Amino acid sequence: MFFEYPKLLFLLVVPLLLVLRYVWVEIKERRPHLRVSASAPWKAGGRSVLEIVRHLPFALRTAALCLLIVAIARPRSSSEMEKIDTEGIDIILTMDVSTSMLAMDFKPNRLNAAKDIAVEFISQRPSDRMGIVVFAGESYTQCPLTTDRATLINLMQDVQTDLIEDGTAIGNGLATAVARMKDSDAKSRVIILLTDGVNNRGTVAPQTAAEIAKTYGIRVYTIGVGANGEAPYPVLTPWGNDVQNIKVEIDEELLKSIADMTGGKYFRATDNTKLSEIYSEINRMEKTRTTVDSFPVYKELFPTYALWALVCLLLEVLLTALIRKMP
Repeated sequence: MFFEYPKLLFLLVVPLLLVLRYVWVEIKERRPHLRVSASAPWKAGGRSVLEIVRHLPFALRTAALCLLIVAIARPRSSSEMEKIDTEGIDIILTMDVSTSMLAMDFKPNRLNAAKDIAVEFISQRPSDRMGIVVFAGESYTQCPLTTDRATLINLMQDVQTDLIEDGTAIGNGLATAVARMKDSDAKSRVIILLTDGVNNRGTVAPQTAAEIAKTYGIRVYTIGVGANGEAPYPVLTPWGNDVQNIKVEIDEELLKSIADMTGGKYFRATDNTKLSEIYSEINRMEKTRTTVDSFPVYKELFPTYALWALVCLLLEVLLTALIRKMP
């Protein structure tokens, strides 16, 4: 057995002081006395029941106080280790947030569809560390690797366009994701890179970033999002908002080469359903399960000590009431 808050056990000095006070005040100073010529008659009479039991309420009250102090110090025991399965995988979701992601060939648009499906993917992998990198003309880390699913989902939902310079810097996005993952000691490291365009900005060439990923043993799954041909796109005109068709341009050859170089796979998503199926396929592919020892299984002993403290207090109340009724 051990205590979560062992310093609180110093409070046990309080009941010790109470016992010393009781011995001194209640027994020594308040003990009735009478001067007689001989004590033989009193010795022959023995000790009365009242004289014996009158100390029990104090003893029970002191025991209850000790038990409560031990309880709030949070006693715990651990006698076994629990074996659990873990994926042992680190995943960085790298997402294009250029303004072209507002195209409405996905519902309601590419960006929101990608975010919603990514949130589903995150929820399906509770044992993995995951992070988020976003890129347009530049790139930055939206969320570092974490197991905090609530924070990760909230930050994914906060992803939007217009936060950074527009453009499509695929190389920068991939390089940022690799930098976030290169020091990871996970058994498997994966980057899922999603884009709807052609690399036209950035200081790092996509092929260079892919070579760096390969050096660190990081697999890259690439996803090109966009309908075949043209896609409706919201445009602001002098007469208000309008929707115009724009040509869908995705550098599929580049995305395939990145995936092939790193041992990943390229996917093409033309609508919400297809994108969801792609994430499901990646989810099935990345199942490197391993059995590891988890933290010990702890048993909380607080309820036991608290219950006995309550029992002592109830007995004290009962005994006090009985003593007052004794002649």
